[in-house]
Amino acid sequence: MAKYSAALDDVFGALSDPTRRAVVGVLGRGPASVSDLAESAAMTLPSFMKHVRTLERCGLIRTAKSGRVRTCTLNRKRLRVVDSWLAEQRAVWEARTDRLEQFVTDPPEPS
Repeated sequence: MAKYSAALDDVFGALSDPTRRAVVGVLGRGPASVSDLAESAAMTLPSFMKHVRTLERCGLIRTAKSGRVRTCTLNRKRLRVVDSWLAEQRAVWEARTDRLEQFVTDPPEPS
């Protein structure tokens, strides 16, 4: 678990906000400019840029500026940290529910 802590905390912290989750969702379909992403957010552009910087700082997105346009792309590799952690948690809980199912369907013989 310690192997994930800082990176995982950063990613989950960034994804804790609905605006940032929406940005990640849009970027999952392909790159987009900051202005296009900001159109759907009910806030000023400077406020929206704070969300972009948070996503960029934790490594979920990358931005590149070409002329006056800043384009954002999703860094899918960073999502693997979350996917790996979730896979570990899924395995733990599936093993627990398998043991529970076995206990319920095949109760131990009374002594």
